[in-house]
Amino acid sequence: METENFYLDILDNLCDGIYFVDTERRITFWNKAAERISGYKKEEIIGKNCQSNLLNHIDQEGSPLCLLGCPLYKSILDGQRREAEVFLRHKDGQRIPVRIVIIPMEKAGVITGAIEIFTPNSPVVYDDNLVEHLSNLAMNDQLTGTPNRRKLSSCLEYRLLEFNTFSSSFCVIFLDLDNFGEFNNRHGHELGDLVLKTISKTVTQNIRTPDLFGRWGGEEFLGIFEISHACDGKNIAEKLRMLIERSEVRNGQERLFVTASLGVATVRKDDTPDSIVDRADRMMYRSKQKGKNCFTSDVDL
Repeated sequence: METENFYLDILDNLCDGIYFVDTERRITFWNKAAERISGYKKEEIIGKNCQSNLLNHIDQEGSPLCLLGCPLYKSILDGQRREAEVFLRHKDGQRIPVRIVIIPMEKAGVITGAIEIFTPNSPVVYDDNLVEHLSNLAMNDQLTGTPNRRKLSSCLEYRLLEFNTFSSSFCVIFLDLDNFGEFNNRHGHELGDLVLKTISKTVTQNIRTPDLFGRWGGEEFLGIFEISHACDGKNIAEKLRMLIERSEVRNGQERLFVTASLGVATVRKDDTPDSIVDRADRMMYRSKQKGKNCFTSDVDL
């Protein structure tokens, strides 16, 4: 114990920020440099989960790493050392560019957690609102404000990693608005854009925090949803179908409605990001063939 305390005292007084997490990503050590660089005292951090977004790392391309691709979590899963350049959010709100090194910790051949070392990468700090704006431009659809295809694809890769490691099941729902080209031709693209924004807002306000729903392209949307049972995806799809059918936009005194065809694909052991999206897409086309305004699930086939 004395030897362990000796080494912890050395780490506590190094110039680089250092923290430890266990396999649940709960922070167990936070040194003085980490306090100085981040603004968070150890009393505010120890015992918290790093995915609670206190530091809210964003990479150089604007991806929110705590949600879509945490390198620390990946190192816990595969035992690989990683390095990256990211923006850390200071307690006061500004963004600090840091270089991080992540080293998995092992005991008797079993991974017990990981160490992250972070060092300021530049004397310059960045306004958090500016960085958040750039992140939104990179990862969110500009019309609807929902996650774009890039962000959805990153999340999907992350969910597949979790599934293959912890069997955390999920489903993908591919959604296409019915007869949307005709709607645009009849009512104009301005009302068509309003429909896309209204549908996006309706769905995102009615899903759980761990789930993600965004615009895949055009009038196509994609959702990634945590599930416990294979039938859960069907229940979610029916809820989305109903919400969309009952949403409306107004053109003067005229009330306008749209419907959607949906396809549900439940994750399988051999899935890749492309294969599960392709399967959900094929299920959606089956819904089109059945008459639209319905869903089709691969668990029924």
